[in-house]
Amino acid sequence: MKRTSRILSAVALASAAALSLSACSSDTGGGGDSDASKGAVAMSFAGLDIQIWNDMLPFMEEVVTEAGYEFVTDDPKWDVNTQVSDWESWIVRGDIKAIMGYPAQSDAMVAVTQQASDAGIPVLGYGSTWDGVTAAVVLDHKADGLKAGERAAEWIEEHYGDEQVDVGFLGYPDTDLGRLRGEGIKEALDAAGLDLNINEHSVLNLDDGYAAVQNQLNAFPDTKVWLAIANDPALGAYQALIDSGVSPTDEDLLLLNLDATDAELEIIAEEGSFWRYAFIPVTRQIAEANAAMLVDAANGDPVEDTVIPTTEVTSANAEDFLLANQ
Repeated sequence: MKRTSRILSAVALASAAALSLSACSSDTGGGGDSDASKGAVAMSFAGLDIQIWNDMLPFMEEVVTEAGYEFVTDDPKWDVNTQVSDWESWIVRGDIKAIMGYPAQSDAMVAVTQQASDAGIPVLGYGSTWDGVTAAVVLDHKADGLKAGERAAEWIEEHYGDEQVDVGFLGYPDTDLGRLRGEGIKEALDAAGLDLNINEHSVLNLDDGYAAVQNQLNAFPDTKVWLAIANDPALGAYQALIDSGVSPTDEDLLLLNLDATDAELEIIAEEGSFWRYAFIPVTRQIAEANAAMLVDAANGDPVEDTVIPTTEVTSANAEDFLLANQ
């Protein structure tokens, strides 16, 4: 438990560092020395309480600045009105050459996307697309969810057979990513024909995941299977389970999720960990694909959709991905 607490502390520190980067990069007072910069490109995540997005920012900044652009970010805190306002301020700056975003609500970004296009600023998507987007770096969320759900079903059938199994499902249907991953996982579980009592919790961050486990265990204390559509809620769930007295190597427990940062990979890498599977794209790979697309769009070069694959991670290969994220 002490080790996990240190991991969570490290996550908090990393988030703070990324927020500091965002605050420094989000100055709307101009594009800097025109002799040293071609202008700026902007990255807008829906909120910076998602650790993998924080981890991506330094990788993106490295690529963008090497290409001669200033790197601008924001933190809308999942408020779509704030995100729209941020984009409007970028449009009127005059030096923004391209914008990439993961919207808090895709439909609500259509009008400001059109404003950007009218101003000659290409808008790119990360994780999803919407009307007016020139191109996007995407994951096949439905297919990734299906892969994760199939692996979960195999483990459940192997360990519990025809028994009824309580499942804590940590989803988030309010975004395309969360909805499609959730649909994929549940379709795979349904197709397996298992006797599952699935209880879904809408969660967004680490604290939500922690609280969801507490609520689930209050209602279904024998819950042995925990499935999450993202890494932050899964990490919160892990901490809650450890705090409830569960052994880190409980043979009867399954925690499985999509996405992972080093904090999660370190736990998965431990021999016998009940955090058995993660389906991940490499953080650096996503970040560099995002940054490359932003630079190409800013340069006026043609861009097209890029699909990032996911890979199954277990204790056998987790350390390889730790090295890949450095």
